[in-house]
Order: sequence, then C-alpha cells, then structure tokens
Amino acid sequence: MNTLTVHTRNASSKRYNVLKTACESCLNANCLINRNVSSEQVALFSNEKTEITCKKGQQFIIEGAPVNGLFFILKGKVKVYRTGIHGKEQIVRFAKEGEIIGHRGFGTEEYYSIGAIALEHTELCYFSKDTLQKALKSNASFAYDLMLFYADELNRSEAKVKSISQMTVRERVVDTLLYINRKFKDQNGFLNLALSRREYADYAGTTEEQVIRIFSSLKKENLIHTKGKKVGIINVDLLKREISEHNFYLDL
Repeated sequence: MNTLTVHTRNASSKRYNVLKTACESCLNANCLINRNVSSEQVALFSNEKTEITCKKGQQFIIEGAPVNGLFFILKGKVKVYRTGIHGKEQIVRFAKEGEIIGHRGFGTEEYYSIGAIALEHTELCYFSKDTLQKALKSNASFAYDLMLFYADELNRSEAKVKSISQMTVRERVVDTLLYINRKFKDQNGFLNLALSRREYADYAGTTEEQVIRIFSSLKKENLIHTKGKKVGIINVDLLKREISEHNFYLDL
C-alpha cells in the first residue's frame, strides 16, 4: 500500500495510508473531476491522484500549513474551520462527498487559511498543486468549470455574511439546523450529522450556552427533538418561517 506525506505548519509530517480508485468508477456526480473525466487530459491526470483514508477526528489540513494541493471528498463528512480572536474556532462550513477542501488557498496563497477535520471515517482524493495546474492549462472546459465553482462559492459566502449579520442569535441557530438538514438530510428522524452543542455554536457564531438555551426553547415549542448529540427537526416549514424575511435559502 502506498503512503502520502502531508506537511504541517511546524515542518513535521504525518503519513496516511492511501489507496487508488479510478475516477471513472466514482459515484460522486457533482465532483469537478468526475464531471470532466471524459476528457482525455483530465482522465490522464486523474491517474496521478492519491486517495487518503482518515479516521474520525483526524485532521488532514492544518491552518497555516503550506498549500501543496487540493482534497476532494470521496466518502465521509468533514468540518472546515478558521481560528478567530483569542483562539476561538469558527466553523466555516461542513462538507460531504464530492466537495472540494482547501480551494481558497489554491493558486493564490502559499498557506492554508483554514483547517479541516474528518467528522467520521473519510476517504479523500488528493491532487498535487502541480498536477492540477497542468490539467487547468491543458483543458479549457475543466478550467471554466472550476471558475464557475469559484464564482458560486463567492456568491454563497457573500450572501451568508450579509444574512447572518442581520440575524438574531436564535435565527442563526435555526439557520444552522436548516443548513445541516438541507445538506445531510434526515436519517431515522434525526439529522444525518451528529454534532456537539459546541460545534453548533462554532458554526452559528454564538456560545455553547446560547445553543443549549435555544435548543431547549425549540423543544418546548415542539419544533425539534433531541437524543444525546442527535437532533431531529419536527417541523421544517415552521423553522423556515422564522428566517423567511432574510430570504436566505442557499441549497448547501
């Protein structure tokens, strides 16, 4: 079995067990590589990828580490975060299969501005910066597809900043629940992403205590139910009404 060495900010390294999966057989239809793999150039460079397996809780991007390439999620769930004032963690987004991690530093910065941790057993496809740059320069369709991806990411980011700045704490928590519901769906009556109250707070931009209080209120109003870390939404439509005036319903 091959191994990949990923360098961290302090110049140490971590080695991961890696596998090899053909892009042609990948089921992630939304993956940029998969969408363009019919192209001869993309098909050739896709063979140069490395597949990394991460355990739950394993960090595969360290904030401030050199940008050496991009990660595409083959399977699993990931949280992406940035460190704010006084070392407080701010979760930027949650990601699932088919999505890209580390793209904001690719081509523009020398160091990752985010960190990324696997929330469950996760498999990642890793492409080096040099490999991707060669593919982008040789394939206009792939480059255009990536440009559209960046434009969509910028639109989502701007819309989120605008809406969240106008939301109350309760509305931000409600928005977080709806976001996770849209992205990860429902499984057996609960959201298909088990997060701690701290992680809900880190995404909503509030405190763990506030999240606990708001969850308690939502339970009393029969809008959600909980079981340990699991949270289920009882009435999605009523929750949507709470933030309807913000007109903020991005798909993911």
